[in-house]
Amino acid sequence: METTILHIKNMVCDRCIRTVRSELEKLEWHVTHIELGKVHIEGHPEEEDMQLISKSLQAEGFDLIIDKETQLVEDIKARIIEHVHYTEDYPAGVSLSGYLADVLHHDYKFLSSLFSKHQESTIEKYYILQRIERVKELLSYDELTLSEIAWKTGFSSVHHLSAQFKKITGLTPSRFKENTSRKPLDTV
Repeated sequence: METTILHIKNMVCDRCIRTVRSELEKLEWHVTHIELGKVHIEGHPEEEDMQLISKSLQAEGFDLIIDKETQLVEDIKARIIEHVHYTEDYPAGVSLSGYLADVLHHDYKFLSSLFSKHQESTIEKYYILQRIERVKELLSYDELTLSEIAWKTGFSSVHHLSAQFKKITGLTPSRFKENTSRKPLDTV
């Protein structure tokens, strides 16, 4: 049977994946594959079906994306989130531009231009914000040293991490630990 790919905004974690799968299954759509930002379902929904799917997903904080450019921007975000938050150890020697060009099958310059056109940020700034959110998460667990966190999140040194952290949050990592506050990934 043929499948349809639905592009969904605001899928940022495993819980989001479970929620989207559950909502589609409640509407009796068979999910054949699901990942951050994309769901493959069996069959081809009619316009009325798409409206029901959209309404169901919106009730859970998600949006269907129809526009191709917006789909690609959301793919960029999903791949960055996946790279930063769900890769066990930061891959040495892998540049962000090379990673995105490879997984999205587009020239990085094109991706960067498209992202800036649709967002109030560059890919690089979005990437740094995601890395800082990952650092906040690791700091709040209080299981790793700052040096281990820097290595795990791809910063060249503790000094580089601390400087970026303070630039973004206004706090040093140690002050942050005293006053923990994190943002949901879809609002970064």
